[in-house]
Amino acid sequence: MIFKKPRNIQISHSFTIRINFIKNIPISFQPLISKFTMASDLPPTHRALVLETMEDGFHVQTVPTPQPGLGNAIIRIAAGGIISYHREVYNGGRSYNFPKPIVGGVSAIGRIAALGPDSTALELGQLVFVDCMIRSRDDPDDQFLSAIHEGMTPGSRKLIRDVWRDGTWAEYAKFPLENCFALDEERLCRGLGYKIPDLLYMCHLLVAYGGFRDIRLEPGETVIVAPATGGYGGAGVMTAVAMGARVIAVGRNEKELVRLKELVQKGSPHNAGIETVRLTGDEVADASAMKAFGPVDAVLDFSPPHAAKSSHLKNAILALRRGGRASLMGWNEAVAVSAPYIISRNITMKGKLMYEREDILHFIKMLERGLFPRGKNFVDTKVFKLEDWKEALDVGADHTGIGKFVAFTP
Repeated sequence: MIFKKPRNIQISHSFTIRINFIKNIPISFQPLISKFTMASDLPPTHRALVLETMEDGFHVQTVPTPQPGLGNAIIRIAAGGIISYHREVYNGGRSYNFPKPIVGGVSAIGRIAALGPDSTALELGQLVFVDCMIRSRDDPDDQFLSAIHEGMTPGSRKLIRDVWRDGTWAEYAKFPLENCFALDEERLCRGLGYKIPDLLYMCHLLVAYGGFRDIRLEPGETVIVAPATGGYGGAGVMTAVAMGARVIAVGRNEKELVRLKELVQKGSPHNAGIETVRLTGDEVADASAMKAFGPVDAVLDFSPPHAAKSSHLKNAILALRRGGRASLMGWNEAVAVSAPYIISRNITMKGKLMYEREDILHFIKMLERGLFPRGKNFVDTKVFKLEDWKEALDVGADHTGIGKFVAFTP
């Protein structure tokens, strides 16, 4: 059988496949063509929240729509996350380095709008989680947080400056294929009843999951999460319970500890092993309170910068059983546990930045299997339009703790 040669097929410098006319292509070949969107399927421009200078703040601008190419996907953003310290990042309160101008953002959920020609698994229209942790393909030590921090190496700075600059606070975003994770929309949204903005709470839960996986937290073990009253600590409590662990939630805010315990018990009534400890600042009393519930297998620390000198992490480590493990994911500078004690107790202390790609795949399986709470017992999400960015960032700073999240819906 002889096929007529397709006419007017051009490969642009960005490797976008443009097909103007195809004739007599067998049906079996058509999926290979329809898999990649034509350039004309994307609008020429879209709206994005752009930061040119910290002094001027963000502005909603009409900018060229990113185009698909080798190794990337174009995502139509359904919900772009807002984290509690975004306001500090973009007003200079935190000395985070990133190039400007830049489209702000963090992780997101959206639909595949266009794909590069080397994509083999993702499909147009598919619901995906878009991970903000971008790594170099030939040197994973070159890594950065999209639109938040340029990373610590020349390679990471090159990537954010020249290749993956813009974040997800826009109608469309370009991300590496390997940062796009397919979600079972039928199961999650129709079967389990999750709303798409609520699903994005997974970007908080994932951070804790990465720490727990790194120290191999097992079902039935007891873990101290400290402090547990912030956004990431609270997410850590929910994640540990979903993993089948017993949690000792530690914090200074007694009211928030009460809310945390009630939410966990409502959302996971059959397997919620949850205890709370209010920190007093008295090292002896705090250490005794953490030990009161029996042997502790693991510790997850999420100390924020303002708690860098707090003794809670030291006390939590002293509460560990022989052979216990600690995951350090925060800013604590007051660990100060003697080497002889660590050695004699066979204690493992590991630093962890975020999570690995494999962790995301495992986490999504947990979510799709229904191991997390649902509805308001899962998360209360406040959503905003791009134009309301000032209010959104203010609310993001205050609407924090377990089961609380804020997002843009462009």
